Amino acid sequence: MPTAPQPPAYVLHGERATGEPAFWAELGRAVHAPDGYYGRNLDALADCLRGGFAPEPPFTLHWRRAMDSAQALTRRVTGPDEEERSYFDAVLDVLRQGGVTVLLD
Repeated sequence: MPTAPQPPAYVLHGERATGEPAFWAELGRAVHAPDGYYGRNLDALADCLRGGFAPEPPFTLHWRRAMDSAQALTRRVTGPDEEERSYFDAVLDVLRQGGVTVLLD
């Protein structure tokens, strides 16, 4: 019996995400997005994950040195549930809600 193909996997280098603009550039590079664009804010990322932009979920994102990103993405944002969280945590929420398996290293 043939097995189902595994979803693609990508590697994001957290040490390169030294701030929000650098994070968005690195995410676009990591997923091999056309013209390097895979969002420039949380709403745009959610749009990309809903389709029409490559890649479309499901896929796995191996976020290497994620704690480096967490230390750089500290701006506080309010989510749809009115709960305040760091930008890093908000990005994780959007990715996971969009169907991405995120592995933090």
